[in-house]
Amino acid sequence: MAQDGLGATDAEGGELFSALSQEIAAAMRNGTAHEDPLYLQLARAIRGMIETGHLRYGESLPSERTLVRATGISRVTVRKAIDELFGEGLVSRRPGAGSFVARKFDQPMSVLVGFTADMRRRGLAGRSILLGKTISLPKPDELLKLALSPSDKVLRLSRVRLADDEPLAIENAVVPLFAVEPDRMEHSLYDAMRHTGNRPVRALQRLRAAVADANEARHLDIPVGSPILHIERHSFLANGKPIEVTHSAYRGDRYDFVAELHLED
Repeated sequence: MAQDGLGATDAEGGELFSALSQEIAAAMRNGTAHEDPLYLQLARAIRGMIETGHLRYGESLPSERTLVRATGISRVTVRKAIDELFGEGLVSRRPGAGSFVARKFDQPMSVLVGFTADMRRRGLAGRSILLGKTISLPKPDELLKLALSPSDKVLRLSRVRLADDEPLAIENAVVPLFAVEPDRMEHSLYDAMRHTGNRPVRALQRLRAAVADANEARHLDIPVGSPILHIERHSFLANGKPIEVTHSAYRGDRYDFVAELHLED
């Protein structure tokens, strides 16, 4: 499939219609809701190509100029259609590079895996932006959840988690200080806990739908009010001792949490 900017050019150096832009224009013409505004018709055509797999994750969309020439609609209308898809989480933007089909993660709820290991197994480059790393006494609710005494100390770790430089989640983890060696910790909290023999083996998770506040939106690079998932994870060692409490905010446009169900006899 031809991608915009990689095709042939005419004798005057102008950009020819890419095959992809022509396919999008054809899908738009073949649509049924011609009474809808043009930007919705264009957005629907691109959305349909994404949902059917004709456009796959990571593929670039044609430039605004190419879509204008292929469809005959204005640049403002094209931009509004791309904004619509961006708002739905179907398209991502990279400064200086254009618009691309966004990734979507299916996250099994039956598997306990850290973010770094999860991104590694997906073939993506996971990294973190450190927001805070402190040692303090536990709060009253943490005393109960982590079975600590008031004099025990905890490590608080707040990070933005990214995959291929796209922010996906904000994680605020609290673990007993004995479970890690803070000065030797690198990217993965679970790797650090494994080194001290305190890596969790099971967890309980609670999920609830929410909308991003100003702070979450800023860190996740999404508009305020965008759908997100608030997740509380309470993790345990093999002997049943609680070892981690993490509160996270995951982008709702990037994650689907999947559970397999079995009929109870």
